[in-house]
Amino acid sequence: MPAGSNQTRDRVKMKFGKIFKKQMVPEWVEAYMDYNGLKRILKQIRSYKHSKLTRVASRVSQQAEALHRSFSGLSFHHRNSEHGGDIEDQVITVDTEVHQQDDSHRKLYKTKFLKKAEEGGEFEESFFKKLDENLNKVNRFYREKVEEVLEEAALLDKQMDALIALRAKVKKPDASSNTNLEKHPSDKVVVDETSDDSTIRTPGSANRDMVHGIDRTSIPEEEASHIVTDIVPVSRTSGNEEEDGAGGKQDLHEILERVKMNEALESPLSTLKGFFGDSKEPVSKKGLKKAEEQLRLVFSEFYQKLRRLKEYSFMNLLAFSKIMKKYEKIASRNASRNYMKTVDNSLIGSSDEVNRLLERVEVTFVKHFSSGNRREGMKCLRPKVKRERHRVTFFSGFFSGCSIALIVAVVFKIESRKLMEKDYGTAYMANIIPLYSLFGYIILHMLMYSANIYFWRLYRVNYTFIFGFKQGTELGYREVFLVSTGLAVLAFICFLLNLQFDMDWKMKAHNTLPEVIPLGLVTIVLFILFCPLNIIYRSSRVFFLRSLLHCICAPLYEVTLPDFFLADHLTSQVQAIRSLELFICYYGLGEYMQRQEKCHSHGVYNVFYFVVGVIPYWLRFLQCVRRLCEEKDSIHGYNALKYMLTIIAVIIRTAFELKKGRNWMIMALVSSGVAICMNTFWDIVIDWGLLRRHSKNPYLRDKLLVPHKSVYFAAMVVDVILRVAWMQLVLEFNLKSLHKVAVSTIISCLEIVRRGMWSFFRLENEHLNNVGKYRAFKSVPHPFHYYDDDETDDKDD
Repeated sequence: MPAGSNQTRDRVKMKFGKIFKKQMVPEWVEAYMDYNGLKRILKQIRSYKHSKLTRVASRVSQQAEALHRSFSGLSFHHRNSEHGGDIEDQVITVDTEVHQQDDSHRKLYKTKFLKKAEEGGEFEESFFKKLDENLNKVNRFYREKVEEVLEEAALLDKQMDALIALRAKVKKPDASSNTNLEKHPSDKVVVDETSDDSTIRTPGSANRDMVHGIDRTSIPEEEASHIVTDIVPVSRTSGNEEEDGAGGKQDLHEILERVKMNEALESPLSTLKGFFGDSKEPVSKKGLKKAEEQLRLVFSEFYQKLRRLKEYSFMNLLAFSKIMKKYEKIASRNASRNYMKTVDNSLIGSSDEVNRLLERVEVTFVKHFSSGNRREGMKCLRPKVKRERHRVTFFSGFFSGCSIALIVAVVFKIESRKLMEKDYGTAYMANIIPLYSLFGYIILHMLMYSANIYFWRLYRVNYTFIFGFKQGTELGYREVFLVSTGLAVLAFICFLLNLQFDMDWKMKAHNTLPEVIPLGLVTIVLFILFCPLNIIYRSSRVFFLRSLLHCICAPLYEVTLPDFFLADHLTSQVQAIRSLELFICYYGLGEYMQRQEKCHSHGVYNVFYFVVGVIPYWLRFLQCVRRLCEEKDSIHGYNALKYMLTIIAVIIRTAFELKKGRNWMIMALVSSGVAICMNTFWDIVIDWGLLRRHSKNPYLRDKLLVPHKSVYFAAMVVDVILRVAWMQLVLEFNLKSLHKVAVSTIISCLEIVRRGMWSFFRLENEHLNNVGKYRAFKSVPHPFHYYDDDETDDKDD
């Protein structure tokens, strides 16, 4: 029975640790309390206690004799007569040290363990030392973030002043002149750890066992994850109520004279205006609408930051409470209440600025951005978390099974008719494979992306934040897998129909119906991609098309990570893009009528064959040039040079493919070799951040998300091999069992696999960079700029 209860207790202990890890903001992991590290020390204390019990058992007779002497009056033990004293004071005392840093006072907590002289006391002393380090770390990080959000709130005050003034000028010139953001009486409180912390606690928070109004002792560990989503207080202030003492009124014209619209070079028109000179336009309804949309995004992002900060505070307070309860059970000492008083009096337990800011944002957003409709406003501020649907899993499995069955059917169809043994069989397959290979490339790419999402989630890579997906609209690996398997079923059905019609109706009949099937499939895929209806993941399709447009207009749009990430993937889909060119030639020039693909006999096709192979690398080159001009970072210049070398290699290799000749082959080998060396070095060292000689993990990097180091070394080897495989098209080994088209298709598929592997480690490195800088939220540009800010900056300089 005791063994079973111990196992149950261990499962409960592990449960909160998993919940705590799951609720962490991925980029703030290092700023959370080291719950597992403290548990390891507690395990040392428990193991020592067990070993001590065995030693005590060997001295039972001595203890019995001492007990007999005690009852016989031969020995007398002094008893503490101070009945009003607290036994906790005999275990620990917590001292507070005030340090001045950067013109501010910081509190540091130091616990003195009073039972150090006892056996095993050094373990408990190390526990409290580490506990103090974690408390000081959490308070320091929380204070920095609170100061950041307070500064950002002050900027949002000024942005709202400008927006309301602009609205009054454009829409209602006779509107009220109250231009201040709603301010609550609590906004005047300033964070000061040197003052009495009770002055900045919320009413009724004197109970030290309460965490933001929730009793710590009544929270089951399995419910902690559900409570986190509800800890944000709901403001009961009506959006239409006027706040007393809001700070007076300001003249609208005075505000507008000090404000100008920010013109970020993020669109083709704004980029051209910035290049040829600033042509300031008068304020219009269009500009007002754009400013409102920007501020909606700013407020939404700011609100999410406040919620994450609130969750950070809640989870850390809960973790301190849980770890102290575990200490009491293991060490049999009553020190939890005393230490939790210190935690509650610290900044993370007593500060209420985040609550007040949350209320202010809710009231302001509801009043100014949702016309006083609180329900609609809160939907925008707190979008629903996306839930996994069982039908997605069902249809993914269903389509997967259908795809496998169709592949078997295609193979049996070819073998049963002995198509490859006939005279026209090889020519027929060489004609039809390039048409259907386009869908194979797309399906393989989506399968790799689905696998990437699975492993990003497994290793807690915050890909939704890195890509900038809107919460609740991002696709999970199940959805991507569903789309890829669905397209695979559609493509294999068309391919099987193509074979069936050609074999039954005899190719010599020149029936055009089988030849139109691939065109119909392309039409269906393009229709789904550009369909304006809210079906088949419309938000994700719009996001993809927007990023694709940014790639096509590379130098005219501001370059973001999704844009250059997509452009990098396009460089691995050169054969797919050339397949689209083949479709245009095959059906546009009427080649399908003769059932022969002779597009290379057209000079225009050969010219575009060059251009299409270069376009993805050229777009990536332009993106690097734009980033070099904006950020003035030389690394973008080297990256542009890398893509220029690749462009040269692609041009020479394409010329060799069309013209042949020994000289072209030598030039193609040399240019491809240089490009491969440059690209491989960039993949491993720059994009993945590996091969660091002096890192904690030799020849890798300091921080790794995958626990097995061999995975990184294997990935580097595979990357080199797959990069070198690119030269197979230049060397042209004589492979009797494979046709040239099949070889080209296989190598293109290997490149897609390599790109999928590259994507995982590239985003892992980006995520670790965000973690190192605690960067968990995207920076949204403000629509207005105050001239007096420039004067302040000049004075600071």
